Amino acid sequence: MKRVSVKLSRRVPGKKSETKAMRAKGLIPAEIYGKGVENVHAWIDMKDILSFPHGETFLVEAEVEGDKRVCILKKIDFGWLGDDPVHVDLYDLSHVKELEIEVPIQFTGKPAGVELGGTFEALMHTLTIKTSPQNIPERITVDVSSLGLGEVLHVRDIEVPEGCVVMDSPEETVALVLEPEAETTTEEEAAAEEEATATSE
Repeated sequence: MKRVSVKLSRRVPGKKSETKAMRAKGLIPAEIYGKGVENVHAWIDMKDILSFPHGETFLVEAEVEGDKRVCILKKIDFGWLGDDPVHVDLYDLSHVKELEIEVPIQFTGKPAGVELGGTFEALMHTLTIKTSPQNIPERITVDVSSLGLGEVLHVRDIEVPEGCVVMDSPEETVALVLEPEAETTTEEEAAAEEEATATSE
């Protein structure tokens, strides 16, 4: 699995004046915590947050003044506008043997039903799996090329890597191919067609 290395600096919580000054420098409050480990209050650079991979799971190798920890990105809190990160949570995996984590789904292939005029619609973009930190896949690839008109892909239809257990309901719909909408003629359109036909005669 991909790993991203970041260096953080220690933070003393509760100092609002310091928080304002550090934010002006592009530093965001971060919290590192986990099972059986000491919590660490830290600052993380906004540039590091923006460089995190999208559309795949990854591990964060967080170093705080020489203290190195392997973590997963647990959560990023954004401001009220929804675009600026204001806080980051990193979960330390040092003593974790198994965990539940959301893994992105990557759809490949063009559904057969789309070739016939249907519309592909993805209802789920991640799967929740239980596995060990060493077995976390970056993504789960699903080939939908055989999906025909009106056909549905359920969670139970997806194969996951060995050592992974899917926690979502087997009956949940992941994706489907909608059939083309039948053309309907309104009363106004029908009247207009009749008038045009009468005029031409």
